[in-house]
Amino acid sequence: MAHVPAAERRPQLVQAALDLMTREGIAAGSTRAIAAELGVAQATVHYTFGTKKDLYRAVVEQLTADFIDQVRAASPGDGPFGEQVRTLVHALWEAATGEAGRCVLLSEFESLAMRDPDLHEIMAGLQREIEGTATDMLTALAAAHGLTLAMPARDIAVLFLGGFDGLTARYLALRAPGGEPDPDTLRTLDLLVATMVGLCLGEPARSAM
Repeated sequence: MAHVPAAERRPQLVQAALDLMTREGIAAGSTRAIAAELGVAQATVHYTFGTKKDLYRAVVEQLTADFIDQVRAASPGDGPFGEQVRTLVHALWEAATGEAGRCVLLSEFESLAMRDPDLHEIMAGLQREIEGTATDMLTALAAAHGLTLAMPARDIAVLFLGGFDGLTARYLALRAPGGEPDPDTLRTLDLLVATMVGLCLGEPARSAM
């Protein structure tokens, strides 16, 4: 393979590692396997990522960036505040569960982080970034509607993400291979949206619209 500058090789290796781990799990992501995925020498992976922590950080950062970019790219439309919130939440759901293996991969990282201090640091940074992004998007959407939120945006974002993570775990537990999400999970997702909108407006959660 022709020489590729390090600045170009790194994102290629990150994507190769992400693709491999998505298909086969974190344990399959050895330097040898990642090198074979891209068709380069194993030494190239070692040179690019000095430690496993560096590799994991790069993969998690890319996974996070993909999620956030997909949600930011979703247009909330021109409807009422609650309807726009629902559109963005469903974009987040699709980003988290729509691509086979990505949701499982993130759950694997979260489980490993329970016992690995280095990975715990990485996943804690991921959580803070996601919470910050959700807070910023909610604040911007409220401002666009001229709304003053009834609670701090960060409190609402943290509460929402806690519920969203629980529904994601439920989806993984109940999903059938190749099947649709359990209908109760999707109904509860809309109830979560309605609750979130109610907290934003200081009203009972009757509807997300």
